[in-house]
Amino acid sequence: MSTRKIGHIILGFIISLAFVILISKVEAQQTIDMMSCGDRTVTPVVVSNELTIRGVEKSGINIDNHTNKAFNNMTFHFVGLSKNASKQMTGTFYSKYMDPSGDLFVVEISQIGMEVDWKFLYGTGKWKGITGGGKASGNPPGEFDVCERITGTYELKK
Repeated sequence: MSTRKIGHIILGFIISLAFVILISKVEAQQTIDMMSCGDRTVTPVVVSNELTIRGVEKSGINIDNHTNKAFNNMTFHFVGLSKNASKQMTGTFYSKYMDPSGDLFVVEISQIGMEVDWKFLYGTGKWKGITGGGKASGNPPGEFDVCERITGTYELKK
């Protein structure tokens, strides 16, 4: 067998291996599409024309729009602060989601204007080692909807 033919076989093997690794990584990532609905309490800390700061607390239940229903019927407790200065809203929030079996995960949410990004911080039980993140529906400055659509991806370490 020629050296060139061996080189082609090795190159083909490397490309095939890379493809298998990429496919397994994509398959391990799952999509999230859910609604978190509940009651909220907004507590003004400072309210003026120049600066408004509010404490926000919400609790409720999840409705999973995905066919696998991995996040369905999870309860959540959400806390954080929002700031509106110079007509620009920003906020940092944390939410704990607990499934019916008692396993939970925590997410960190950052909002700038209408852009809401979130990421997983921690998980227990079947959610231990969870990673990923995504987007949530943005609210107009100073408004906090009772339901928010949450989309993104997650991966559980095996």
